[in-house]
Amino acid sequence: MTRSDDKKNAMEDWKDRTRLLIGDEGINILKSKHVIVVGLGGVGAYAAEQLARAGIGSMTLVDGDVVNVTNRNRQLLALESTIGRPKAEVMAERLRDINPEIELTVLNQYLKDQAIIDLMAQPFDYVVDAIDTVAPKVFLLYYAKQNNQRIVSSMGAGGKFHPEKIEICDIAKSNHCRLAFYIRKRLHRLGVFEGIKVVFSPEPVDASAIITDGVEEQNKVSNVGTISYLPAAFGIFCASVVINDLLNK
Repeated sequence: MTRSDDKKNAMEDWKDRTRLLIGDEGINILKSKHVIVVGLGGVGAYAAEQLARAGIGSMTLVDGDVVNVTNRNRQLLALESTIGRPKAEVMAERLRDINPEIELTVLNQYLKDQAIIDLMAQPFDYVVDAIDTVAPKVFLLYYAKQNNQRIVSSMGAGGKFHPEKIEICDIAKSNHCRLAFYIRKRLHRLGVFEGIKVVFSPEPVDASAIITDGVEEQNKVSNVGTISYLPAAFGIFCASVVINDLLNK
């Protein structure tokens, strides 16, 4: 065995526990896939990390935001040392530290209609939608549906406490989620009623957890109180949808 073989084997060792579960065939399938993650906040960053740790070989990371001090209670990328840095760049550094061989495209931008069309023109296998504003989220879902592209969308994780209430279903079956309601309503106007997988929770949100005054973050009209673990759970559920679908589980 040559030194290069030893190095290659050492690089692959970190996948041993995954290999025990899905075998070499599963490892090779995930390594060959390209996943786009749009939105790297409380949900998207956790989804991206789980995908990378599972062995996804290529990812496109999209977010135009920077790490804000208010993100530290719930967002994977938010540390004292990362305040003010672009989320997409911080995410890329983290994923390369997990898997130095991962192929990354990093887009430090907010997506609007034409940018979404350009993004979706590249070859890919799945999209994780973790956008938290309605207009770009609706267009991304609509465009993916119209072009038969696989996508999983996170609905609202804010204002909730109970991860055991999280569900994976078709968007037509989502309920008691304010964000899902607005997304369904907009999609209905575009002729889309079903056929999009979502992660959501029907847990009611107390109105006292929502504020609309003094919101300074770009593209947001309100802020919702959020506990540390719920966005992470939503992101992990999104990653599970992608991995299971890619492996046909």
